[in-house]
Amino acid sequence: MTGTTQDDYTDVYARRVRGMTTSEIRALFAVASRPEVVSLAGGSPYIAALPLDAVGEMLGRLGSEQGTTSLQYGIGQGTVDLRERICEVMALSGIHGASPDDVVVTVGGQQAIDLLARLFLDPGDVVLAEGPSYVGALGVFQAAQAQVHHVPMDEDGLIPEALEEAIAAVARSGRRAKFLYTIPTFQNPAGVTLSEERRERVLDICERAGLLVVEDDPYGMLSFEGDAPLPLRARRREGVFYVSTFSKTFAPGLRVGWILAPHAVREKLVMMSEANVLCPSAFAQAAVTQYLSTMPWREQVKSYREIYRERRDALLTALRDLMPAGTSWTHPTGGLFVWATLPEGLDSKAMMPRAIAARVAYVPGTGFYADGTGRGNMRLNFSFSSPERLREGVRRLAGVMEQELAMRAVFGPAATQPHHRRRGPAAADAPGPDLA
Repeated sequence: MTGTTQDDYTDVYARRVRGMTTSEIRALFAVASRPEVVSLAGGSPYIAALPLDAVGEMLGRLGSEQGTTSLQYGIGQGTVDLRERICEVMALSGIHGASPDDVVVTVGGQQAIDLLARLFLDPGDVVLAEGPSYVGALGVFQAAQAQVHHVPMDEDGLIPEALEEAIAAVARSGRRAKFLYTIPTFQNPAGVTLSEERRERVLDICERAGLLVVEDDPYGMLSFEGDAPLPLRARRREGVFYVSTFSKTFAPGLRVGWILAPHAVREKLVMMSEANVLCPSAFAQAAVTQYLSTMPWREQVKSYREIYRERRDALLTALRDLMPAGTSWTHPTGGLFVWATLPEGLDSKAMMPRAIAARVAYVPGTGFYADGTGRGNMRLNFSFSSPERLREGVRRLAGVMEQELAMRAVFGPAATQPHHRRRGPAAADAPGPDLA
């Protein structure tokens, strides 16, 4: 574009972000995809780490050798071959004895959450979910016209006493929560993991209350420090719906996920899936089946773990070295995300236009609470960018925060928009450089 400067671009970005209303994260990602912007915003896996030549040859063979079936319609529940492979994958996480008959293949983990919402939720129903929680699930629950009650977390994950109180509070209002939606392992967005002891307590509380559990586990294989804790579904068969996906361990573009459901409701889920999408992509299912059957995918998962561990360490080091005093953050032992708490008075949503103008992007904490609070927080992703680019992104972000703090010091609280502060999980002891 003749005559257009970098400042023109960043001004356009800033105006676009200021206008975010109906879908803040969608608009944000459109901006963050620009190459000059260091994105700490998305949750994209590092697909370049895959053996792309071998994957491309595998996909080519699927078309030429199995095209008459892989390019045809399939069945609503998913192919038997893939469901058998899924049971083998779950066994590696500790879920033994699962039957392929109880697995429903979905169009990514997102459709799995949507099907469960369609099955259980009527307008006005209550869902319990961690605070903060996965923005995609919150969107599903909002579309179902359900009310989300957030349950606080700390560095050990969901707080059992808070869960008991939330169940009681809903009961006092004359209603009953339909289910608990939880990401107990390497939680999105907080990065924290529900401790071993709390897993049993949470399950006991839900069992006593007759509360179903929807366990979302997209990150469980991406542990950086030994094996992740056993999933909730590995501990209890009844009352736990297990949701996962191949988006984080293989390829999100294929959109293949699944639900492991109690047998009694499996058929209802299949019927809803057929009404929703007719059938999941036969080609995508065949691709995942071939990948699991013919390629060293376990070694690939190990490779992802090493790459993401290095990038997590790079992000945490940059935060420690560069962030202003009063900033704190979680220390994930797996997954893709760090949850940061800003110095008192800063507003992550109001600050976003200036961050984009500085060519760095993050996700404001407001997207992860159903009531729009969380302005004092932000989610930072470390899986996609190189260690050097992560540090540069933190440098730019820290500069924006320093400017915000300077404005507040000169002009007072009116210099930044007021916000409801919610820390979410207790941040680890991660002071800025001035408090070392």
